[in-house]
Amino acid sequence: MGRAPLTFRRLSGLDRSGPPPPETQAGAPLRPWTIPNAIGYARIGLLIVFLVLALSSEDGTDALPAVLYALVAWGDYADGIAARVTRQYSRLGALMDPVIDRGLVIAGVIVCWKFDLLPRWLLAVMVAREVFMLVAGQYAIRHGVTLRINWYGRWGVWPVMSALFSALCGLKTLGTVLLVIGLVLTVMATVVYARDALDELRTRSPSS
Repeated sequence: MGRAPLTFRRLSGLDRSGPPPPETQAGAPLRPWTIPNAIGYARIGLLIVFLVLALSSEDGTDALPAVLYALVAWGDYADGIAARVTRQYSRLGALMDPVIDRGLVIAGVIVCWKFDLLPRWLLAVMVAREVFMLVAGQYAIRHGVTLRINWYGRWGVWPVMSALFSALCGLKTLGTVLLVIGLVLTVMATVVYARDALDELRTRSPSS
């Protein structure tokens, strides 16, 4: 069966219907040398530079680190488009992309925490949610449960990223509002993940 045509909705990531590309599934070759993966490598390098510059700044709101943070964040969108345009899907890309995204959030939290750019209790809630998802993800893997990303999770990414970026630009109030919105969405996403996982486990349980 051929792949779906590359419409604007599919190119932009709005249409994610259908199964994931087989090249991204477990057991597929890593294929490290692709254009999307090259973007991923660049994101890793820029993220390291961002951390060094931001942590060595006077108050965490220098312009260059903020620009680098935005570039790394938008790079997530760029590598997805590159993969869909070139059809260069890979197992390594599927593994690397969420790790970079999580690293970007953690890096932003570290800088915002150090310089008190956002309320620390909100940052603590976000970190707690990330830790919970990490533990839940490992549990799901061990029990063969598939945690499919839902739209709450997709919608929550950009308010969180925008909150951290706003804080890095010195816009604490805007960043706080965006972070609250993002946290509400990501917590809702977590509830849906948990519900779906429990439903899947129940359907596997033998009837008594």
